[in-house]
Amino acid sequence: MSDYMFMLDSHLNAEQSKAVAAVREAAEQAHVNVFLTGGAMRDMMGGYPIRDLDFTVEGPALKLARAVAQKLNAEITSMDETRRVAELISEGMTTFSISMARQERYAKPGSKPQVQPATIHEDLHGRDFTINAIALSLSQASRGLLLDPTNGLGDLNRKELRAVTNYALFDDPSRILRLIRFRTRLGFAIDERTQVQYQNAREAKLENKIPAPALQYELRQMALDPLAGEILKALEEENLLVVFSPALSGAKLNLAGLQRLQKARQSLPAGVHLSVNFFVLFLHTLFEKLTPRERGQLAQNIGLQKRDLDAVQRLEAKASKVEKQLATAKLQRPSALYALLRNVPGDVLLFLLMHSSQRLVLDRTRNYLQKYLPAAQEITEQQVIEHGGKPGTPKFNKIREELIAARLDARPKKPVIQEEPPALAVPPPPSRRIPSFSR
Repeated sequence: MSDYMFMLDSHLNAEQSKAVAAVREAAEQAHVNVFLTGGAMRDMMGGYPIRDLDFTVEGPALKLARAVAQKLNAEITSMDETRRVAELISEGMTTFSISMARQERYAKPGSKPQVQPATIHEDLHGRDFTINAIALSLSQASRGLLLDPTNGLGDLNRKELRAVTNYALFDDPSRILRLIRFRTRLGFAIDERTQVQYQNAREAKLENKIPAPALQYELRQMALDPLAGEILKALEEENLLVVFSPALSGAKLNLAGLQRLQKARQSLPAGVHLSVNFFVLFLHTLFEKLTPRERGQLAQNIGLQKRDLDAVQRLEAKASKVEKQLATAKLQRPSALYALLRNVPGDVLLFLLMHSSQRLVLDRTRNYLQKYLPAAQEITEQQVIEHGGKPGTPKFNKIREELIAARLDARPKKPVIQEEPPALAVPPPPSRRIPSFSR
């Protein structure tokens, strides 16, 4: 295993590892080369947590995406037939994309590109910023090979944002938003030539040419970021929030709500995977100060799908139901609280932390997230097998729940205090008479 593959494995959670394995296996069966690229490589090499996975294929990407979706029982949330890009989400809420290695040519700024298949090197040379133009081969023949043709690693070390080409922001104006997002999220400086390109693009008002799918993609990326409020504030200072909705400004921009969301996210247990729809939470927070008409306009501007809008509208009702259960249930054992909340989505739990005014509800929610859920994760598959469970069977799940309940309800062992042996009696030193000297 190369050092980079070892580094990748150490950065992935269990659900992300499943996605990587499924993509790699499907690519080998299809006899195509596949690479980990984009934000996943930027975050891994920069020492940041990997939020979502980007795979690039030298071959038919959409066909591969369908095969991976079947392997993981994942959902294809969107598919770009022009660029050959599929966005997927797994059962465990891991988001990832599978795209074709391609070259894009634009007749004019913001226009629909002419796309043709390309090699991975050609693909990397056509990306937005150098820190996103790094690739790691996952193919069997070259697994672990790092590709960095634009010196993105150097810019990561310098903490600098540099556009790959002199026309990156003109070809795809959504990169204007991305530049401000990365500057805020990473705390990087913008290189001088890229800053000039940004100013020229703003003078040409190219932000008005960003299509709805690209606007929604940027909002989804902000929703995943703990610094979402700061990113929106930076976009407002750059007068860029207006492209999403003119209503998102001043007092209508719910920065206080976004701060509550950021604080609630800090209650999530480290190293424990929990299914959380951050986009729904983020949208609900944005909608709070908007009128119904303004909400509808924002949803239309970003091409919001009905299922997402319905999920936002149902979130409060779901949280109210769980809040009532937490406030009234007599839960005498930790296992009872765990059983009550184990199937509640993480976004509902975070919503409670943000909005509930009942101390008992808040305490029980935090105990579940910070104590009982991490303890439940300590029960391994091997332990269940040793107790007679066979993976994939109802008996396996039943035994696992029994082991979890026993772990949660076990009384903590009292520390054994060893008594010190009695000190030995030490006889006093013999008295000595001081001789007197007479003269």
